[in-house]
Amino acid sequence: MGVLGIDVAGEAEFGAFSQGTATVLALTVLLSVGAGIFSRRMLFPWLMDLFSKTERIDGKDLFAPKSLAWMIGLLVMWQSLDWLFMNESDMVWDADLMTRVMDYSRAGFIILMLFAAYRLVDYLDAFIVVEGDDMAARRSLASVAESIGRLAVVIIGFFVIAGLFGVNLNGLIAGLGITGLALALAARDSVANVFGAISIIIDQPFNVGDWIIVEDIEGEVINIGLRTTMLRTGNDTIVTIPNSNITNSPVENYSKRRFRRIRPTFEFEEGNDMVALRQFCDELCEQVLADSRATKQEDSWVKVTQVLPSKVTVSCNFYCPSSAKIQREFTEDIIIMARSRGEELGLGFHEPRRRAQM
Repeated sequence: MGVLGIDVAGEAEFGAFSQGTATVLALTVLLSVGAGIFSRRMLFPWLMDLFSKTERIDGKDLFAPKSLAWMIGLLVMWQSLDWLFMNESDMVWDADLMTRVMDYSRAGFIILMLFAAYRLVDYLDAFIVVEGDDMAARRSLASVAESIGRLAVVIIGFFVIAGLFGVNLNGLIAGLGITGLALALAARDSVANVFGAISIIIDQPFNVGDWIIVEDIEGEVINIGLRTTMLRTGNDTIVTIPNSNITNSPVENYSKRRFRRIRPTFEFEEGNDMVALRQFCDELCEQVLADSRATKQEDSWVKVTQVLPSKVTVSCNFYCPSSAKIQREFTEDIIIMARSRGEELGLGFHEPRRRAQM
């Protein structure tokens, strides 16, 4: 009986191995190495390009680590030796040695698979994040999914490696059940943070990239994890907030604004002609609304809102597109328009220092 036409029986010539058996084992090693190289260079990149929903990640870069080639090579070695044990009783070899090689190949494959799974968690966004209108929500989902994925790989890896070393998993699981109950009671805040992360993903009060205010902290959301959410403030510092605090606090999301509000006020001396003040209000409102940056014209106005013995206050209410740059520029232009319009109508602006000197 032979393998691939090679007679594996005969006398032992290489230690406990016959010439035919040594040849078959050499071919097995070559097959394992070739399968690893092929998987790393061609198969995995092709699968990545096939299933990935974004072109931002190159499959060749993603699957470059040599550990993936070793993983497939060890899998082929393990399965090949297992097949030889099951089907070739005429093999002349050291059965104990090859059994250990097969066991080591299986253990190496499992460990490398866990390492590969942990690394690939970082690329979940390649399958979740797609180019489209809801990009921010998908990035938020990818952020939490990566955290959950890492935790799942670590837990599964712990039990798998424990099993490889012969640990009694039934006793371990029973012990962890009691320990887990004690830890759950002691780590209520951590559990609350995990449920907070789930609530954030389900309710979506904000997404990665949004500018929010929570607990008097203002900044851009850069990461949503299982335990905390990270904000980058206007001072370029990083603030970490527990998820449970966020779910129990009001969150103001500036990125959800459809427009921005501009509310400048102007103060005039109380001796100004009220007819001229009314004309100032009408003409300023008309001039501002004629600007292409003005929106929500039906809700825009310029009115006298307060009359005191020393001054008259004129308040404005305008809207512009949701852009900080447009808001700053438009506010400046409105103030300049008001100053020019007041001077043309001969209105005197309120000056507290001059009044104090008088």
